[in-house]
Amino acid sequence: MKLKQQPPLPKARKAGARTPRRGAGGGGRGRQARRPGVPMRRRFSGRLPSIRRAVAVLGAAAAVALLVWLVEGPWLRVGQVAWAGEHYTPADDLATVLESQRGMSVLAVDTDALQARIERLPSVAEADVGVSLSGRVEARVTEREPAFVWRTASGSFIGAADGTIFAGGTDDDAASDTAGLPVIDDERFVARLVTVGDVIPAQIVRIALRIADLDPARLGSAATALAITIDDEYGFRLASAEPEWEIALGVYGLDPDETDAQADARLERQVTAVRTLFAERPETGIGWVDVRNPGKVYFRAKG
Repeated sequence: MKLKQQPPLPKARKAGARTPRRGAGGGGRGRQARRPGVPMRRRFSGRLPSIRRAVAVLGAAAAVALLVWLVEGPWLRVGQVAWAGEHYTPADDLATVLESQRGMSVLAVDTDALQARIERLPSVAEADVGVSLSGRVEARVTEREPAFVWRTASGSFIGAADGTIFAGGTDDDAASDTAGLPVIDDERFVARLVTVGDVIPAQIVRIALRIADLDPARLGSAATALAITIDDEYGFRLASAEPEWEIALGVYGLDPDETDAQADARLERQVTAVRTLFAERPETGIGWVDVRNPGKVYFRAKG
């Protein structure tokens, strides 16, 4: 009996080892399969714009072109300017602001900027500016309310409660508008430079209006009217024509440490001092009173 040698057993594969694939062709030699490629449609879908996006871009470009055409073209141009509500405001000042818009596209008119320019005019408190597609730019102004007349060596002016000098007060119309307003005669050297557009310090205006509001009876006086003057030596002065006398009240509004309440209290003490004096001596016999220091009152009798 012949013994046949058994063929060696195949070696065990390592875990995870791949089994070689055989190709479809002959020869018995395996070939690795090729991965399927990404379809061309998917490959370019992220690069090419969608139809909707393209339409949106074209629409935006068309809108921009239309806007440029309207702004730069000969249509929708400003051909008229107008204003209303002015009384103290010179028409030439309003015309200077608004006429600069003539010929511009109505779409390019900056109404906020025009409003700001008009409100910088001294007499204007508020302004409203509008533009229409018909080519008309119109402004309506609300002017400051007159609160006092400020007279200096160089002229007479109308002022608002905040101290703004916004108009001259020399013509007949101004005189009728200011009837009944307090009049302050400013004889200070610096007052020679006051003109329309200047602002009198608020503290000075406030105390001037307080003094102007004094009833002569509070001073113990029979006077029917009082005049207010400011000068560089005595500050505020109060005068009566009948009976004739004058009172020096002193400087107000220049001390930064004095509050409004302190100024009012000082004025009240001065009023009390004058009333006490007139109660002790007939005002008809007094020509000058100095109450700048209400604790020490000086007076001069008529000679």
